Amino acid sequence: MPSTACGTASSNGALDHLYRAHHGWLINFLRKRLGNTCDAADLAHDTYLRLLATGRTPDTDSARPYLAHVAKCLAVDLHRRREIESAYLDTLAALAPRQIPCEETRAAIIETVVAIDRALQQLPAGTRAALLLSRLDGLSYRDIAARLAVSVSSVEKYVATALRACYDARYGSTQATHGS
Repeated sequence: MPSTACGTASSNGALDHLYRAHHGWLINFLRKRLGNTCDAADLAHDTYLRLLATGRTPDTDSARPYLAHVAKCLAVDLHRRREIESAYLDTLAALAPRQIPCEETRAAIIETVVAIDRALQQLPAGTRAALLLSRLDGLSYRDIAARLAVSVSSVEKYVATALRACYDARYGSTQATHGS
């Protein structure tokens, strides 16, 4: 049987050993990349939570590269989230004070936008582009088809797929209720 970079943890013992052996290294690795200890500690924690949630731990030989990969992905997510938060706060700054939503509503909006952004990033580039050209740039399906060099029916399918992904990100997946 071929060796894999990750194995299924038979118990939390493997994760505990991984944490003890590499936690300090991971925080230092992240601190160098992020420039501060607080974010590094948070992402190191999230890295181990991700491993715990998946139930997979890397083999001893690939532990640090695997941890670094997971942590880098989480750092990208953190950066994207902060960009979204910043853009949203810039938008709020342009509003009259009475139009600004409460903190709870703002947090819910940011969570929703982050989830939709994550869903859109997982789509093929053409599908994502079709939705953005349609909804943000206001282009017709015919104009989008010309720009993407595809048929209008492909654009219709792309936009429908992207809208479904956004809906699922916002309201939860509907796959379990619509198919069997």
